Amino acid sequence: MYLNCKTYFSYRYGTFTPKQLVEAAVEIGATSLALTNINNTSDIWDFVALCNAANIKPIAGVEIRNEDMLCYVLIARNNLGLENINRFLSQHLISKEAFPLRPSFSDDVIIIYPFDKGFFSNLVPNEYIGVQITDINRLLCIDYKKYVQHLLVRHPVTFQNKTYYNLHRLLRAIDKNIILSKQIDTHKAAPHESFLSFSVLMDYFQQYPQILSNTFQLLDTCSIEMTFHLDKNKKYYTASKEDDKELLRKLAYDGLHYRYGTRNKTASERVEKELKIIDDLNFNAYFLINWDLLKYAKSRGFYYVGRGSGANSIIAYCLQITDVDPIELDLYFERFLNPYRKSPPDFDLDFSWADRDEMIDYIFKRYGRDHVALLGMFSTFQFKASIRELGKVFGLPTTEIEKLLVGDYNKADKNHLQIYQYAKLMNDFPNHLSIHPGGMLISEHPIYQYTAIDLPPKGFHTAQIDMFVAEEIGLYKFDILSQRGLGHIKDTIQMVKANKGIDIDIHNIEQFKKDKQVAANIRTGNTTGCFYIESPSMRQLLKKLRCDDYKTLVAASSIIRPGVGQSGMMQTYIYRFHHPDKFEHIHPKMGEILQDTFGVMVYQEDVIKVAHHFAGLDMAEADVLRRHMSGKTRGNEQMITLQKKFFSNCKERGYPDHIAAEVWRQMESFSGYSFCKAHSASFAVESYQSLYLKTYFPVEFMVAVINNFGGFYSRELYFQQLRKIGATVSAPSVNYSEYLTSILDDIVYVGFVHIQNLEKKIADIIITERQQGGIYLHLQDFIERTNIGMEQLNILIKVGALSFTGKTKKELLWEGNFLRKATTSITVGKSLFVEKPMSFSLPQLPQTPLEDRLQEMDILRFPQANAFEMVEADLSKYPLAKDIPALKGKEITCLAYLVCTKDTATKKDRRRMHFGTFIDAAGDWMDTVHFPNSAAMFPFKGRGFYEFSGIVTEEFGVFTIAVNTMKKVGIKKLN
Repeated sequence: MYLNCKTYFSYRYGTFTPKQLVEAAVEIGATSLALTNINNTSDIWDFVALCNAANIKPIAGVEIRNEDMLCYVLIARNNLGLENINRFLSQHLISKEAFPLRPSFSDDVIIIYPFDKGFFSNLVPNEYIGVQITDINRLLCIDYKKYVQHLLVRHPVTFQNKTYYNLHRLLRAIDKNIILSKQIDTHKAAPHESFLSFSVLMDYFQQYPQILSNTFQLLDTCSIEMTFHLDKNKKYYTASKEDDKELLRKLAYDGLHYRYGTRNKTASERVEKELKIIDDLNFNAYFLINWDLLKYAKSRGFYYVGRGSGANSIIAYCLQITDVDPIELDLYFERFLNPYRKSPPDFDLDFSWADRDEMIDYIFKRYGRDHVALLGMFSTFQFKASIRELGKVFGLPTTEIEKLLVGDYNKADKNHLQIYQYAKLMNDFPNHLSIHPGGMLISEHPIYQYTAIDLPPKGFHTAQIDMFVAEEIGLYKFDILSQRGLGHIKDTIQMVKANKGIDIDIHNIEQFKKDKQVAANIRTGNTTGCFYIESPSMRQLLKKLRCDDYKTLVAASSIIRPGVGQSGMMQTYIYRFHHPDKFEHIHPKMGEILQDTFGVMVYQEDVIKVAHHFAGLDMAEADVLRRHMSGKTRGNEQMITLQKKFFSNCKERGYPDHIAAEVWRQMESFSGYSFCKAHSASFAVESYQSLYLKTYFPVEFMVAVINNFGGFYSRELYFQQLRKIGATVSAPSVNYSEYLTSILDDIVYVGFVHIQNLEKKIADIIITERQQGGIYLHLQDFIERTNIGMEQLNILIKVGALSFTGKTKKELLWEGNFLRKATTSITVGKSLFVEKPMSFSLPQLPQTPLEDRLQEMDILRFPQANAFEMVEADLSKYPLAKDIPALKGKEITCLAYLVCTKDTATKKDRRRMHFGTFIDAAGDWMDTVHFPNSAAMFPFKGRGFYEFSGIVTEEFGVFTIAVNTMKKVGIKKLN
């Protein structure tokens, strides 16, 4: 009967959740149910599990549409039918071709056409016509007896009731980006598309028993069998499990000798232990595939970092998947893989943002497109976004919508009330398929057995299932991630090799850990540009901890996370770090469990330790709790059960209620924001690599940071840092600049990419012509060889790119515009004969440094020299950052240039406050705190110079100015 049911995975169309659809089917007494979402099979696995639990026969299918036109419904007669449907669907979603109006399938797929298509002739055995209750009278218009064997009851189910029908209409209007009054019938479903009971449908078709009989018979022939939690990944890297086992053993021992030498008994014993567990749990191929990916990356010169819980494995360390020594940090392998762990492990493999796409492409080609897909995820409607979309559908002006977003609405306004009502109903509805940040699936059998494939804008085949479904059905993801920090490292290494002829072994982590100058830079917070440790809060934390060793940096990488920081445990950790004998643990057992971290939960493993050793949950339950608290599961029923058991066990063990509640609060604060220790260690390794490069090759390192367009701060700050370390930074030059910032003869030339409104094709012409014909001799030579237009020429002159001519910008602007107008025919390229340029007699046209700075701010968005040359103030009367420690407790007035701000709220009453980060005239940091009263009275007003007064405070060696008053200071005016 119910051959055409949809959930909200029919994006912006259906209104049932999968669970609601099955519950509604149970309520009306359905014994079988077909899920046929529009052009996708995203929730088919959830649907099957729900139906099995409800004792309803699940049937898999899809509704095929070309935009608003319903073409047909496809029903899988069996698992092969579902695979074929997924293949068919994927083929057209990937190619973006319209679906055929009359497809061809084997008997494993049933095709049901809508009645109004009129496909009544030449129907093959697996083709049917679906008859809705609205089509019954139209049966009188056909030769019923001739076609009766091909007629079925097709009653679409799209929404629950009248309220949800209205929501459906709104979703359709959102999809069409129209106001509701512009909606037409073809945009939306018919009003009758909600569940009707079996008896009601029987009444409708009482005169056509053969149609009912056909429908029942078809339902009987359909079945779908889906196995959950059974490994569906690529089984072998080689030809067999035994070959995988032997290869992994060989690679592990080769790596063991490289990492530890030949006489490390502890390491050898751990290798043997891990190899046995990996083999017992059938993860040999998983390790070897990761090893294979990184072998390819090395062959291409790609730098990478392996991180996450995989760094708990000595095998991963020996295979150089990670650079974290698990013995050094006492990381236990069972956190990554153990016989009791129900969830699959995974490695996080980070590549440079510039290399990641090639790595993804390699995986597709290495393991085959029929077996590989990027993991999907679902963008969902959230309340504010829903308010905005519904406001547009109701035709409200933008100003009125903005008021609704902050809760300012008219309770007597029907539109306002409806917008809030339906925004709540559609909260968390899937909006569209998106791409998981890095997950990839590699299956043993064709991927179409499990999911259809789509092609989002990224350009790679993407599964229509998310990580939760993949995990449930036994597909374990490979995480292929990217970050710009690795681009910094890779580019620095290449520039050092090119400029200085030095080869750097960036994996020589032990040398970096022992380097005294590197340690000094960590301790003083001299970490600008370095991955994960350059932000103001991290820089301050390093100084507070006087961090100059690896293990402290590992802890710092985790306690800076919001879960630890916002719960107050970061401050507790810092205090206890400095005063290990001046505190009491919340309970002696907590001190025993968390001895290494001063009784503070810092890592995800600490949640497992506390749940198991303090509250008596078994290790499997403790790991599940950890996953819930780190946001790696969905649903909260299991979490509620574990929470009850936690408190029940605590009571049985005699812990006071307030102690149990506080321990739970500390655990809960980790939700979504904690690191496992191995993850922190991986970040710390990369931080050391960045720090080493910054310490010994600072110019190349900072240029690499600039060229990767990624860091905590704006590019202006990184150019300022170059000047601060003594580098000569030149304006963009048509004779020496590349598209990206480059180093030539120890001079840093700003890249053309930083020039606002300069067309890339013009930059390419300048560079190509220079490479082919040599440097430009003068302005006329440049114009003739590039045929540059006046607008683009003026930009280059104003930014100083033709300063090699020795003429002022004003002279060049005058001459350049004259030459462009005077020249009627220009041949691009260098002339065969060197000709003297035209000469001009011009009055003196001086250019002041202030004019240069202002033009640079306009064209580059940052000045080429010290920004403080522009400020309208006497700098000599303001203290610098280096003077502040001697002024502790005093009120001072400073002048500084704003770098960035951080907004937050007070814990007690959630009042708005800020932290500010500035640089002074010497280029050194100044940090400020703006409490609510000050923040309200003296707000920030964008980038620029600020004069502020406040009290100098100190905490564990870090000095901050608590600002009382502040004003923005202007820049000098041109005479």
